[in-house]
Amino acid sequence: MTTKAYAALLRGINVGGSKKVPMARLRPLLEGLGLGGVRTYLQSGNATFTSDHGDEESLAAELSAAIEKEFGFAVDVIVRDHASLKSVVDACPFPADTLEGKQLHVTYFSGPVTPGRFASVDPAAFAPEDFRLGPRELYLYAPEGLGRSKLAAQLSRPGLNKGLIATSRNWNTVVKLVEMTGA
Repeated sequence: MTTKAYAALLRGINVGGSKKVPMARLRPLLEGLGLGGVRTYLQSGNATFTSDHGDEESLAAELSAAIEKEFGFAVDVIVRDHASLKSVVDACPFPADTLEGKQLHVTYFSGPVTPGRFASVDPAAFAPEDFRLGPRELYLYAPEGLGRSKLAAQLSRPGLNKGLIATSRNWNTVVKLVEMTGA
């Protein structure tokens, strides 16, 4: 089997004092699973690695189980290979080169998303904020940042994401993960 580069996106860790997963402990945990070239980025749950076994879904399940065993709590994990990460950057519907990283975010989903899932959200009501869908991601333009975004609050309502794992990253992190998996 061919060795591929991946990024693991851990959801909801190291936020507000709960679900602490130190990156210094995460790296050897991933290496212990037989993953190569393990690196972490920031403290918000981003790791890159190479693997010659599994696929995105099975690797995500394997990492989630290992994290729960090691740290004693469940953590949702989304895994994307380099090609998937790069396609998200290449398909960005907003002028990323002209925006600050805090203004543009990508929410990665564990499965496909369709416009019908978000039909109840009227982007015009939140202008100038806006969003667009990709196959397994949502692009959010929030000119004042995610923390002040009323549209982000609407898009993260539990009913809209039902049945899917979702985790967001700012544009700087999105681009950095492409770089890290492309090396």
